[in-house]
Amino acid sequence: MNRSPILPLLCLLLAACSHGAAGDEEAAAAKGLVAVTTARVQQQTFHDTVEAWGVAVGDPQHARAISLGHGGQVVALDVAAGQAVRRGQPLLTIAPDPAARSAYLQAQSALELASGELRRTEQLATQRLATQSQLAAARKALADAQTALDAQRALGGGAAQETVSAPADGVVGTLAVGLGERFAANAPLLAFIPAHALVAQLGVQPDDGAKLHAGMPVQLHSVYGDAADFAGTLRMVGQAVDPQTRLLGAQVELPADAGATLVAGAALEARIRTDDFTAWAVPRAAVLHDARGDYLFVAERGHAKRVEVKLRSPDGDTVGVQGPLDAQVKVIVLGAYELNDGDAVRESAK
Repeated sequence: MNRSPILPLLCLLLAACSHGAAGDEEAAAAKGLVAVTTARVQQQTFHDTVEAWGVAVGDPQHARAISLGHGGQVVALDVAAGQAVRRGQPLLTIAPDPAARSAYLQAQSALELASGELRRTEQLATQRLATQSQLAAARKALADAQTALDAQRALGGGAAQETVSAPADGVVGTLAVGLGERFAANAPLLAFIPAHALVAQLGVQPDDGAKLHAGMPVQLHSVYGDAADFAGTLRMVGQAVDPQTRLLGAQVELPADAGATLVAGAALEARIRTDDFTAWAVPRAAVLHDARGDYLFVAERGHAKRVEVKLRSPDGDTVGVQGPLDAQVKVIVLGAYELNDGDAVRESAK
C-alpha cells in the first residue's frame, strides 16, 4: 500500500490539536471577551484603627531628675546624654561650694571645741568645782555642735569632692550642666530614665480623639530599622491640641521588653484598635477606586457588573469592604483593571 499521502494528513491533524487552545483564546478575544480570574467572598471580622505618630520617651511616672540639696561645681562628667548605665556607676563628680566647705570646717572645729569643753567640765564636776548646771550646758553645747556639723555635711561641705552615681540600671536622658559649671541647690543636673520605663508619646488627628479611650490595644512599630512590632495599651488621651503639631496628645504604655529594642527618642508609628466590625473579605487586587469612590466587579451571567462598595480595612492582602454582596458572588480579581461595566468576560475560578 502506498503510505505517502497518509503522512502529510497525520501531520496536519497533530498541528490542529496543538493549536486548539490558542485558537480558543484568540476566538474569545475576537468576540470581545476579557479573560478574568474570580474568587468567592465571605464575611469576616475586621478592626477599625486610628493612625498615630510619635516618639518613645521616659515614663514620667518613673523617670526622675537627679539633683543635690546643695550647690557646687561640676569637675568631671563621666557619661553622655543617651548613655546606658548600671546601678552605682559614676555619673558626674562635684566639688562643693566654697562657702559650704568653709562652713563645714568651722562646724567641725566647733564640735572639737565643744567636746574638749565637756571633758574639762566633767573633770571640774568630779572635783566639785563645776555645778551640774554648767555640766548640762557643756553637754548641750556638744550636741548642738554635732547637729550643726551634720547639717553642713548634708549641704555638701563634708568632702572635697562628691560623686553622683546612677540610682538604678537605666539611661541618661539629658544633661542640664556642663563641665566646670556651677549650680545652685536643688537645680536639676541630669534626667535619668530607669531601664524598661519607656512610654510612647503619640499625636492623633483631633477628629479621631472621640473614638479613643484608655485601655485600647495599640500596635506600634519603630520607623527606623527592622525592629519587630510590639503591642501596647493606650494609657491617656489628651483633651487639648498641641499648638505646634496641631495634633491631640496620647500616651501608650509599652511592654517591659520594649526597652530592649527601643531607645528614648526613637520615632514610632502606631495603630490604635478601636471598634470591631463585620465586612466582606475580598482580595486587595479586586478593589478599585475612581472619582465615584471604591468599587469592584462581579461576574454575573458572563458579564462584568460594577458594584459600589466602601473600603473599611485597607491593610493586608485580604481587605474588608461593605456593600451589596452575598456569599454566592464571584468577585473579579485578575483582569479587573481592564474592565468596564457590562463587558463580556470569560472566567476561571481562583
